[in-house]
Amino acid sequence: MKQKITPFLWFDRNAEEAMNFYVSVFPDSKIVSIKRYPEGIKEGPMAGFDGKVLTAVFELLGQEFMCLDGGPVFKPTAATSFYVECDTQDEVDKYWNALGEDGDPNMQQCGWVMDKYGYSWQIIPKRLPELLNDPDKAKADRALQAMLKMKKIDVAELEKAARG
Repeated sequence: MKQKITPFLWFDRNAEEAMNFYVSVFPDSKIVSIKRYPEGIKEGPMAGFDGKVLTAVFELLGQEFMCLDGGPVFKPTAATSFYVECDTQDEVDKYWNALGEDGDPNMQQCGWVMDKYGYSWQIIPKRLPELLNDPDKAKADRALQAMLKMKKIDVAELEKAARG
């Protein structure tokens, strides 16, 4: 079944670069299609966008995204992020390091990392919500307090904190 809701990302003339980057980070990902602005636009807000991405579709781990080159009018905001559930610490490290490279280090906290295009990602190990929802409230609170001090989530440190 085709998904009914598709995130649509706005870029300032670097949508194709961003798609290629995201597809390189996530396995089993691909660019599905690209429709380009026509050559010769001389007037209006899209003047000079010749050959840039009018609309494109790409998939990351089976999740479809669309994007466009729309210029500098709109910028991404950390109020919207993409949640990536990770099975292992190695997976957390891989995505965190790749997505955080050349991103804003001031926008890293509690598993959130901003990429070089201004989009925010939550790189979260499966174990984190398990610990935060533990029926032992003291254990859950210790895990929460540890997480609040982290930039990249460290499962071993969370486990250690939860044990007390």
